[in-house]
Amino acid sequence: MESIIIAIIAGGVALVFAAITAARVMASDKGNEQIQAIGDAIREGSSAFLRAEYLALVPFVVVVAIILGVLIDWVTLDSAVPKTAISYLAGTICSALAGFIGMNVAVRANVRTAAAATRGLNAALRVAFSSGTVMGVTVVGIGLLGVSVLYLVFQDITVVAGFAFGASSIALFARVGGGIFTKAADVGTDLVGKIEAGIPEDDPRNPGVIADNVGDNVGDVAGMGADLFESYVGSIIATIALASVATYNADMAVLPLLLAAAGILASILGTFVVRSGERADFGQLLWALRRGIFASSVLVAIFALVIVLVMDVPFELFWTILVGLVAGLIIGTSTEYYTSYDYGPVKQIAETTQTGAATVMISGIATGMFSTVVPLLAIGVTILVAFEMADFYGVALAGVGLLSTLGITLATDAYGPVADNAGGIAEQAHMAPEVRERTDALDALGNTTAATGKGFAIGSAALTSLALLVAYAEASGLRGAVNSGGINLLSHTTLVGLLLGAMLPFLFSALTMKAVGRAAYSIVNEVRRQFREIPGIMDGTGKPDYARCVEISTQGALREMILPGLMAVIVPVATGFVLGREALGGLLIGSVASGFMLAIMMATAGGAWDNAKKYVELGNYGGKGSEAHKAAVEGDLVGDPFKDTSGPSLNILLKLMAIVSLVFAPVFLKVTPLIDLI
Repeated sequence: MESIIIAIIAGGVALVFAAITAARVMASDKGNEQIQAIGDAIREGSSAFLRAEYLALVPFVVVVAIILGVLIDWVTLDSAVPKTAISYLAGTICSALAGFIGMNVAVRANVRTAAAATRGLNAALRVAFSSGTVMGVTVVGIGLLGVSVLYLVFQDITVVAGFAFGASSIALFARVGGGIFTKAADVGTDLVGKIEAGIPEDDPRNPGVIADNVGDNVGDVAGMGADLFESYVGSIIATIALASVATYNADMAVLPLLLAAAGILASILGTFVVRSGERADFGQLLWALRRGIFASSVLVAIFALVIVLVMDVPFELFWTILVGLVAGLIIGTSTEYYTSYDYGPVKQIAETTQTGAATVMISGIATGMFSTVVPLLAIGVTILVAFEMADFYGVALAGVGLLSTLGITLATDAYGPVADNAGGIAEQAHMAPEVRERTDALDALGNTTAATGKGFAIGSAALTSLALLVAYAEASGLRGAVNSGGINLLSHTTLVGLLLGAMLPFLFSALTMKAVGRAAYSIVNEVRRQFREIPGIMDGTGKPDYARCVEISTQGALREMILPGLMAVIVPVATGFVLGREALGGLLIGSVASGFMLAIMMATAGGAWDNAKKYVELGNYGGKGSEAHKAAVEGDLVGDPFKDTSGPSLNILLKLMAIVSLVFAPVFLKVTPLIDLI
C-alpha cells in the first residue's frame, strides 16, 4: 500500500512540474503580430483535427467498452461491476488527455521558440525543450497515476490490463491518423512547392504550408505522446501481471511502480542540465540533450539500487533494471549514428544524391536494414541476462528499466516538432536569415532525437510484447505447455498463427503507406489547382486558401485510419476464436519477430533520408535548388511515411495485439475454437 501511495505522489509531482514548466513557456515572448497570426492558424488547425479525431473514435470506444463489460466482466468473470470496461475507458481518456496537453503546449511554444531564436540558439533550445518536457513529464505522470490508482482500487492486474488496452487503442488511431495527416500534408506540399514550383520549404506562397505545420503537432506531438503513453503503461502492467501470476511476493508486484516513480524524479532532475552554447554546432547540440538523458539514466540506476536494497526482493533484479537501462542507451546511440549527419551513413546517402533519386532510395533502404543489427543484439542480450536473473518477470522489468527515463527521452523527442514549426514560422514571417539558421539547426537535431525516441519505443515494444505474451500464456492456461516444451511451433494451427502474425506488420504498413499516398495525392492536386486558379500567389499579391488543405488532410486521415486500427483488434480476437489460444500465441510470436525488424528499419531509414536532405541544404553537393537537392527531397518524401506513420505505428500494433489477447484470454480458455468443431 505504501509503495502504491509513493507512486501516486510521484505521478502528482510530475504533473505539478509539467504545469510549472508550461507556465514558464507561456511567459516567454511570443513575437510580433505577424508571427502570432501564423501561430494562431496552426493552433486552430491542430485543435480542429484533434477534436474531429477524438469524436470519430467515440463510437469505437463505446462499443469496445460494452463488449468488455458484457463478455469479460459479466459473463466470464461473473462481476456485477464492469471493472475491465472502467479500466478501458480510463485508459482511453488518459491517453487522449496526455496527447491533448502536449499538443496544446507545443502549438503555443512554436511562436515563442521562433521569437527566442532572435535572441540566440540557447534561448530557442530552452523554450523548445521546455515544451517537450511538458509532454514527456505529463505522459509519465498521467500514466503512473492511472495504473497506480486503478491497481489500488481493483487489486487485480488482469482488470487493470484494460487500462493498457484503452491506451493502446487511442494510441494506434492517434499515431496512424496523425501520421497520415502530417505526412500527406508534408509530401503533397513539398512535391509541388519544392520540386515543381522551386520555392523554399515553408514558403507562405504554398497553400499546403499551414497543413504541413499542423501535421507536425497532430502527428509528431499528440500522436507520439499517445504512442509512448501506451508503451509506458503497457510495460508497467505487463511486469505486475507476471509478478501476480507467478505468485511472487507483494514487493515484486509494486517494484515496477517504484521504479517508474524513481524514473520521474530522475527525468525532472535531468532536464536542468540541458544547455548549449550560442555558437554550438550539431554535435554540441546533440550532446546537450545527451547529457540530460545520461544524467537521468545514472540517477535511475542509483535510485534502483536503493529501492532493491530496501525492499524484500532479490538483488538480481537490480541487474535486470540496469541491463534494460543500458539497452535503451545502446539503441539510442545506434539510432543517432544511423540518422545524424555528423556520421558516415547519412553522409553516404547524401553523396548518392549526385546520381539521382534511385540511388538515394537504394542507399536509404540499405541503411535502414543495417540499423536493425545493434538494436536486435541489445534486446537479445537483455532478454538472455534478464531471464537468467528472474525468468520472464526479469524481461518485463528490463522493459520498465528501458522506459524509466521516458520523461526526458520524450522531452528530447517532442521538442523537435516545435523547432520544426518555429522554422516554418520564421520562413513565413520573413524573419532574419540567422533566425532560420538557428531553427534549422534545432530541427535537424530534432530529426535525430525523434528517431531515437522511436528506437526507445520500438525496443520497449519487443520486451513488453514478450512479457505480455507470457502473461497471456498464463491467463489462457498455456504456461504449463510453455514450461514443458510448447506452445508447439510445429503444430499446424500454431504455424498458421505464426505466419499470420509475421505477415500482419507488412499488411499494416502497406495500408498506412498507401493511405498517405492517397491523401498526399489529394493535397498535390489541391496545391496545383490553387497555383493555377488563384491569381497573384507566386508574386505574393494573392493569398492561398490554407484552410482547404487542412480540411483535405483531416478528411483523408480520419477516413484512412479506421481499417488499420480495427485490424489490430479484430485479428487476434478472430484468431483466438477460429484457430484457438495456442495459434494466437504463435501469432503474437510471429508479429514481434517481423514487426520489430520492420519498425526499426523504417524509422531509421526515414530519419536518415530526412537528415541527408538537411546535409545537402547546408551547401553540400550544390545545396538548395540543385539537382542533388531535388533527389534528396524525393528520398525524404519516401522516408516521411516510413518514419512518422508506418514505422512508429508498428510498435503499437505489436503491444495492442498482445494486450487484446491478454484481456480476452479468460474467454479463449472457456470456448472451443471453431477449427475443432469442423
